[in-house]
Amino acid sequence: MLWIKSFHLIFVVMWYAGLLYLPRLFVYHAMSDDVIGIERFKVMERKLFAITTIGGVGALIFGLWLLIDYTWAAYSTSLWLTLKLTLVAVLIAFHLLCGKLMLDFRGDRNRHGHRFYRVFNEIPALILIAVVILVVVKPL
Repeated sequence: MLWIKSFHLIFVVMWYAGLLYLPRLFVYHAMSDDVIGIERFKVMERKLFAITTIGGVGALIFGLWLLIDYTWAAYSTSLWLTLKLTLVAVLIAFHLLCGKLMLDFRGDRNRHGHRFYRVFNEIPALILIAVVILVVVKPL
């Protein structure tokens, strides 16, 4: 089971690295006004989204494995687990929204300014704080 936890954490770190950096690229992309810079951001965003997606899929696979084999039996009635899984669902939605925003940038259809992306960039950090506290402290 420790191997499964290890791989889960490795993929969570991969996923989070992308979720924290991709919206930051959106900030810079929204501020860019030269064609070379804009095209460079499109490539960077596409590649980072691919790596982020691999991390997210791995985190979900190993997380479900942990949930089925270990966590569910031990904590299925705990509120902290329900809240954590809810936050994971929000994070998946955030990831999918990042994909949509990336496609909007790729098609030159971005409708948001850099200030929007600066606020948007903080969402995964706030979720990370909440999830770590829920998992480690198990306050509920």
